[in-house]
Amino acid sequence: MPDTSYSASERRRDAATIARLKTELAAQAALIARQEVSLAHSRKIFDRASVAARIGVWECSLPGEQLHWTEMVYDLFDLPRDSVLDRSEIIKCYPAESRKALDSLRSRAIAERSGFTLDAEITTFAGRGRWIRITATVECEAGVPVRIFGMKQDITEEKILSDRMRYLAEFDAMTGLANRGRFQARLAHADEGRPLGALLLIDLDGFKTVNDTFGHVVGDECLKAAAERLAGGCGEADLVARVGGDEFAVLVGAHLDRAAVSDLARGIIEAMGKPVAIRGQSLRLGASIGIAFAGTGASCDLFMQADTALYAAKAAGRNTFRIFKAEAGAKGRSAAA
Repeated sequence: MPDTSYSASERRRDAATIARLKTELAAQAALIARQEVSLAHSRKIFDRASVAARIGVWECSLPGEQLHWTEMVYDLFDLPRDSVLDRSEIIKCYPAESRKALDSLRSRAIAERSGFTLDAEITTFAGRGRWIRITATVECEAGVPVRIFGMKQDITEEKILSDRMRYLAEFDAMTGLANRGRFQARLAHADEGRPLGALLLIDLDGFKTVNDTFGHVVGDECLKAAAERLAGGCGEADLVARVGGDEFAVLVGAHLDRAAVSDLARGIIEAMGKPVAIRGQSLRLGASIGIAFAGTGASCDLFMQADTALYAAKAAGRNTFRIFKAEAGAKGRSAAA
């Protein structure tokens, strides 16, 4: 006999349940499909942002040191994207200083279960110099570090711009010497760190005539030639700077005695007196120098003392130097050869 226990009402109920489940499965499938589209869209946005920002994701298992990179990290190191990653080889891309900093920060982060950020220099597998910013976080399981991961970003252009801005803040763009700001900073901290021995202020004799006669282009070339001669003749100087239009300053350390500083001044005057060949012209300049030795007053007075001596050198007929000497027991000051 056929089983009549499964009634029509039960069949209708089961059919309704099946239909409901099918509807729910269809809804879930539609939701998954929408999420997959959304995930693919987000991944596309991430990939585009990653390329635009030159940034990629990396991870390294612990303690096995097995690396996993996204495509952009391969590109940063100029490696084919299907390359086998060997950390012992990749670490060779870092020069000694960057490698030392990376090893130190990485070891500390693992030991402390923390993270770090480092701007590091690398030489890629294609031989290109590059700067990258590394961020890292250590992940633990039951208190044991199991991996370290983060991002690597190409900051080469940022580094170049930063170095350029720092250079412009500290160096004279025309001559390449230190500028007045850097000179004043060194003078202000003369009592800290390396002690100063003396300050030489150099003024170019005849520069205004050259500038007025031949124009600023020729005048600028004269300044560049003077800066080259000054830098070449002051190898032992603590700092060589351009502090004004045609005025330069040389700071020397305490290791040079008065005789050595006087010899340096004579050498500068001799070098500056040689003809300068510019645009078919043979031009002659000269140099007057005022010298002030540290110890005759506070470091902040050194510039004023050297300036006083410089005016004395000009009054003496130029192309010479004078040394500042404070009159003992007197209010006034004088400069004597």
